Amino acid sequence: MLQLTRDGEYAVRAVVYLAAQPEGKISLISEISEVQEVPKSYLSKIMQHLVRSGLVRSRRGAKGGFVLARPADQITLRQTIEALEGQIHLNVCLIKKGECHRDDLCPVHPVWKEAQRVLIEVLDSKTMADLARDAEEIKRNSKKAG
Repeated sequence: MLQLTRDGEYAVRAVVYLAAQPEGKISLISEISEVQEVPKSYLSKIMQHLVRSGLVRSRRGAKGGFVLARPADQITLRQTIEALEGQIHLNVCLIKKGECHRDDLCPVHPVWKEAQRVLIEVLDSKTMADLARDAEEIKRNSKKAG
């Protein structure tokens, strides 16, 4: 089954949360954890990966926390997922030429290749700024409905 791991899902939630904050606002791990419903200890590990990947910056100390390392409109959904999951490959044969000995014989290989191309295109087309705006709209609409 092709499925985003929990690490990837939580990373996306955290980065969308940071993208929704006013520029430069440092967010505490406890507030991200609470709002995004992610266990704090688990989120701490994920945030370390996001810092190492260069998507997020951390600040230590009493006024410490996390902030995006660059503007939200310059961080894609793909970059966020790959920061935790590694490079996206729908099938082992797409990792590199020759990874599967049937590359040139398999009738499904071109289908996997096209499906991966489309998936990457979609994930690259959505920025964290887009998703933060979408989240705000969903929140507004749910308040109207409720």
